[in-house]
Amino acid sequence: MTDKLLSVRRVPFAGVVALLIALQVLSGSQKKKTGDALLAGFQNVALASLSDAVDAVVGERGFMAHDMRPVVAGRFAGRATTALIKPAPPEKATPGRAVEHAVEMIDDAKPGEVGVIVVEGGLDTAGIGGLMGTAAKARGMAGIVVDGGVRDVAELRDMGLLVFGRSVTPATAVGRYASVAKNIPVECAGVTVRPGDIIVAGEDGVVRVPQEKAEAVLKKAQEIDAKEDKMVPLIRQLKSLRKVIQIFNRI
Repeated sequence: MTDKLLSVRRVPFAGVVALLIALQVLSGSQKKKTGDALLAGFQNVALASLSDAVDAVVGERGFMAHDMRPVVAGRFAGRATTALIKPAPPEKATPGRAVEHAVEMIDDAKPGEVGVIVVEGGLDTAGIGGLMGTAAKARGMAGIVVDGGVRDVAELRDMGLLVFGRSVTPATAVGRYASVAKNIPVECAGVTVRPGDIIVAGEDGVVRVPQEKAEAVLKKAQEIDAKEDKMVPLIRQLKSLRKVIQIFNRI
């Protein structure tokens, strides 16, 4: 009798376990789809609209400095992973330490992530070159943003790694800089970037979106795009920008 009772109890318990596992898998799948849809949305909004949306929703700038420009051009959107490099005396700026955390950051990167490398005061020093670029491409990173210099440009272009930087220079960090940390908040071209924030880059520049406000920012940017889509044909029809601005309260 006892064996029968135990047998009856085991079946529903196993069913509950299976159900819990299925729910966990479904939840993980839904989160992945949500994240993918979010990044796809950021890929498709105008960078100007996105910058305006960050202003409106976050109340602070999301656009990086005007000299953060495409070295290897293209459009990408992905979550940030960061590294910080600071000036150091030659005895500390060894080949092993100069870009140590940037190398680790790239080696640990997940596909689709964006590497944000800050070379403090380093417009005349490269924060990435061909070897690091090769590793980033092999890891499937969406792109690299460097507050500093970029070198081996032809090599980076040939491998198809999208890179934005503030300068181009042949100079190495070895003997000049030492790595400080990875995956910490960094000040990149006038904007604070935290690991997990969304970085969107294109011809107009680079915009950072705080991860906790990403959905609200995307919704606002899409609304701005939709409004401008309505404004353009009306400008052509009325042959007046002033009148359309008055109608839409938008410029």
